[in-house]
Amino acid sequence: MNIEELTFDDKGLIPAIVQDAATKEVLTLAYMNKESLGKSIETGETWFFSRSRQELWHKGATSGNTQKIAEIKFDCDSDALVVLVNPKGAACHNGTTSCFAESFYQNSEASNADFDSAPYKILYNLEQVIKEREANRPEGAYTTYLFEKGVDKILKKVGEEASEVIIAAKNRDAEELKWESADLLYHLLVLLREQELPFAEILTVLEKRHQEKG
Repeated sequence: MNIEELTFDDKGLIPAIVQDAATKEVLTLAYMNKESLGKSIETGETWFFSRSRQELWHKGATSGNTQKIAEIKFDCDSDALVVLVNPKGAACHNGTTSCFAESFYQNSEASNADFDSAPYKILYNLEQVIKEREANRPEGAYTTYLFEKGVDKILKKVGEEASEVIIAAKNRDAEELKWESADLLYHLLVLLREQELPFAEILTVLEKRHQEKG
């Protein structure tokens, strides 16, 4: 499949559903033409076509809230796209994570009550807190302390926590292993933030390996 094989409407546009690659949350619905889709592929970040301004626009060009593309899918009719991204900041101009922040109908019986407690959700939320700590450096926060001490201190903590995990596992101490594993995950997320590597990219690698192994 290439751009020329996609089906654009009579205005030369194709709808693009932008979805968080890690959480699978739908972030926004935008439109692309051949040029903006080409630039998206070329740069690895989302470019759209503004129907109101009749021009191309690079998501995050002014706000800094860019979207790094992980994958672009097309539907069975080749006339709609799903763009999986690793977002840097809010997707909506209102400052919310998603443009779909409000609902007008909910069915409690059909809702997944465990969604908000899904394992990835707490990791995503923790990553956002760490990101905020790095940016604002609140006084007295342990995460602020780590960022101010720098990468060597963060690496030291990752190594220490990894050792604690090994010791807990060797001692068959499930309770200790639980807490030490949580400490290791937290410090790993701090390290990934210091390295400017989104956790979503780690998940993408795991997903790719899983698919390859079938």
